[in-house]
Amino acid sequence: MKQLGVLDSAFINLENPNTPQHVGGLGIYDPSTAPGGNVRFKEVIANFEQRLNTMPLFRTRVVHVPGKIDRPYWVQDDNFDVEFHLRHIALPAPGDWRQLWIQAARLHARPLDMSRPLWEAYIIEGLDNIPDVPAGSFAIYTKMHHSLVDGAGGDAFMMALHDMEPVPTAAPLEPKVIIADHQPSGGELLLRAVLNSSRDTIGLVKGASSTLFRTVQHQLAVAREEIPSADMNAPKTRFNNPVGPHRVAEAAVFDLEHFKAIKNEFGVTINDVALAVIGGAMRRYLLEHDELPDESLAAGIPLNMRTRRDKTDDNNQVGSTFCEIHTNVADPVERLRAVHQSAENAKASSENNPLVEMLRVAGVFSPAVSQSAARLWSKHQLSRYVPANISTVISNVPGPRMPLYSAGAEMVRYHSLGLLTPGCGSFHLVFSSQGLITITVLADRDIVPDPEFYRQCLERSFEEMLAAVPKGASSAGTERKTAKSRRPRTKKSTSKKSPEKFSNTRKASA
Repeated sequence: MKQLGVLDSAFINLENPNTPQHVGGLGIYDPSTAPGGNVRFKEVIANFEQRLNTMPLFRTRVVHVPGKIDRPYWVQDDNFDVEFHLRHIALPAPGDWRQLWIQAARLHARPLDMSRPLWEAYIIEGLDNIPDVPAGSFAIYTKMHHSLVDGAGGDAFMMALHDMEPVPTAAPLEPKVIIADHQPSGGELLLRAVLNSSRDTIGLVKGASSTLFRTVQHQLAVAREEIPSADMNAPKTRFNNPVGPHRVAEAAVFDLEHFKAIKNEFGVTINDVALAVIGGAMRRYLLEHDELPDESLAAGIPLNMRTRRDKTDDNNQVGSTFCEIHTNVADPVERLRAVHQSAENAKASSENNPLVEMLRVAGVFSPAVSQSAARLWSKHQLSRYVPANISTVISNVPGPRMPLYSAGAEMVRYHSLGLLTPGCGSFHLVFSSQGLITITVLADRDIVPDPEFYRQCLERSFEEMLAAVPKGASSAGTERKTAKSRRPRTKKSTSKKSPEKFSNTRKASA
């Protein structure tokens, strides 16, 4: 039996019907690489089941201490059934790009069953009208509670569920040690809670003292101008409206070589380019809705804390900082340079700054306290009164550099999906693999009722930035072209209100 770590428990405590705390992924697979040129559902089930034997955490469920006076535990689910977690569905005709993302958004909006192992996967067939996707392809959508994985952990999970070749020659996978071999009684859990209380109280006092000391150190460094200050007084926009239970999702797909051409031309990073593209898209989107503020929006940036602190038992090793994405800058190159400087400042500001781990607060106190506070915060929309505003979260996850296969089918595309929190109604996830970069946006349906239009904003923002690269400056000498969206595009026209704006027929996701 294993107790959840502080950060893992924080995501359990923050679980709410309007803001479920799971993350997801959508991979598209070409079955022509499998033996016989096709893949059967039972083969995918068998592949998942074999590999889950090596990941016992995915066969466990959460058990709460009576009265929720202590952090919960992972225990083995004696009734684990892989077929409950792995479902088979199909898109209706014609099976196009928007239908795929409408289905993904619906699946992602549904909270997980918290009484079972905290993951689900769906095989989605019927992808019959998506350009540049091989004929007969299928998708696998997975969602996992954030208490199980963070960004790096999710990448490890994806790698564990795939082979490096269509027909692997390696020896059968060996099962790992089971996490919990018995079901604890309420009395046992209460006794553990009592024993933990004194230890946790001492740890809380030490942690609070350390945090206070580090906060003072950090503020002194800011006062001496040794590190940049963090001004989080960004404006509130529609992206800060209350988050409801419904979701939309969309994705833009770009050539990695084009991102590299921009990076090399202007001496920035791939991450800087992604931040600037998203900043340009949000600028264009708000302009079209006549809602663009004069000041720049700010984005939350997840940080991998594995190299920043001592090793812990948490599945999650994540912190966060924030960065201006310069939605107030019209010129794409000037925006890119401003984003680069803001990203450097955010990195410097996050060093030894205890505020990057504020999420841990939700897991430090007992679930009885933390869950009540989270419900109160969400019900009364208290984020409206917080001066620090984050309009989106932007996470950049480098994917595998080699081909991956599931039951022999090659993964030809992958998109990651994040989660929403009260007061922050959009999440951008940047994923790079096999020569492509995907930017996938998840948003509240009322906040972004026109996701297809927002995807076009991403594409236009990128096209403007790529146009600033001198002809022939691509890192691989590739022919100049716009981003490979691999979807049918709606016709665009220039708006009369501004040279940056354009109008189109917007489709609201169901």
